[in-house]
Amino acid sequence: MAAVVSKEDIMKTQNDNIQAEIQREEEFSSLYRWQHWIRAISIVALTITGFYIASPFVTPAATPEPTKFMQALFRSWHEIFGFVMMAVVIFKAYLFFFSKKYRNEMGSIKDFLNPKVWGQQIGYYLLISKHPHLKGTYNPLQFVAYVTFYILMFILIITGLILYVHSYHYGLGAMLYDTMRSFEVMLGGLAWVRELHHIAMWGVILFVAVHVYMAIYNAVFGKDGSMDAIFSGLKWHKKDH
Repeated sequence: MAAVVSKEDIMKTQNDNIQAEIQREEEFSSLYRWQHWIRAISIVALTITGFYIASPFVTPAATPEPTKFMQALFRSWHEIFGFVMMAVVIFKAYLFFFSKKYRNEMGSIKDFLNPKVWGQQIGYYLLISKHPHLKGTYNPLQFVAYVTFYILMFILIITGLILYVHSYHYGLGAMLYDTMRSFEVMLGGLAWVRELHHIAMWGVILFVAVHVYMAIYNAVFGKDGSMDAIFSGLKWHKKDH
């Protein structure tokens, strides 16, 4: 008489086989993931409020009472999320340059300077070659994208602070006023500062669109949990036998 194998036994065997072939490792710490998602939420909030400040798309009903300051409300939220964004960007920059745990990110510079890795990476995206072995966290295209992203973020921070000191003249605004006015002059005046702020934001929006697409692409074709890692912190690799 044949032995009866339960569904639980089959699933346990499959799990054992999977664990024998692959291993998991921590890709992103909880602190890293938190700063990523705070930055993502801030970008969404800043984009919506920024578009409203530039061209109000909601107008409150007219009233003789001075109580409906919609523009001021959106501006205040824009500035709140702006300071949140500033904090996480500076924190991430600190991790990149000074944290030993994320020293592999600095290793991406070696891959960026290696023409062979460039060729293999482009071939991978064209589905004609395997993913190259990287010394750092980011492949060359990712590294260029992230460097550009943070340049844009610091442009947004500087131009945002210049615009901020023209709205709030006390406290932090008063402390930064003289310094930001000097930057304003160097950048060619307030009108150009505002224009540069908008241009940099469009650059960030483009980066986010490409970033989401490439994250999905790598998750589908890489099959190593690269996209899951930003949620769980874990990435999967085949074991070396």
